[in-house]
Amino acid sequence: MYIWCRDHRLHHRYSDTDGDPHNSKRGMFYSHFGWLMTSRHPLCKKLRDTIDMSDLQQDRFVMFQYRHFRPLYFFLGFLLPIWLPMHFFQETFTNAVFVCFFLRYVYTMHVTACINSLAHKFGTRPYDKTIQPVESWFVSLLSLGEGWHNYHHAYPWDYKAAEIGMPLNSTASLIRLCASLGLAYDLKSVDPETLNKRIINKGDGTYEVKYLEEHVTAIGPLHPLNPSYRGTCPDPEIKLKVRMKP
Repeated sequence: MYIWCRDHRLHHRYSDTDGDPHNSKRGMFYSHFGWLMTSRHPLCKKLRDTIDMSDLQQDRFVMFQYRHFRPLYFFLGFLLPIWLPMHFFQETFTNAVFVCFFLRYVYTMHVTACINSLAHKFGTRPYDKTIQPVESWFVSLLSLGEGWHNYHHAYPWDYKAAEIGMPLNSTASLIRLCASLGLAYDLKSVDPETLNKRIINKGDGTYEVKYLEEHVTAIGPLHPLNPSYRGTCPDPEIKLKVRMKP
């Protein structure tokens, strides 16, 4: 959690520049998996130390997982998923290893990587055409709602990471369930008036303001927010704005 949050904060602050761990301007393969297979850009390494992580450093649960990640992963991520089907469903060891560990891990990793690659390339920019991330119902379908990426980068503090709800944003529904149980609180979201202004002033024109007058739901594979994979405006030029600690 600690490392992911650090890289995610770095990604948002220096999105699609050399300060971004998975800079999409370096190509689809790099933003998908290449950034995990090579050394980080020198500027990315330098800027990584400027990210404020004091809130997580004070969280005992997060730091416990950070300090004991290897044994925790070996038990929870490897042994337990293999033991459960073997013990309760008489599965063979080979099937348990290759399906419940390797297949599950590879699928999850590629779906997560699609958010960094596909959702920064193929889609529309209804909220902000000056940034690289796009809206992609396809990525949202795979990742349970994490593909509405233009919205997420325009309003990174919105708990839904999207404007829409079900069926292509079950993650937001899970957060609301946690809130009803007292496990999440202070859920922030964007009001319609603010969205209208941003769509009009900075959007690429693919999202009509009239949609905001009613609850927006995704029906079928197509959606008014993302009628196609292909964006209607060219990829923007992103300039790096470095913010160093005083």
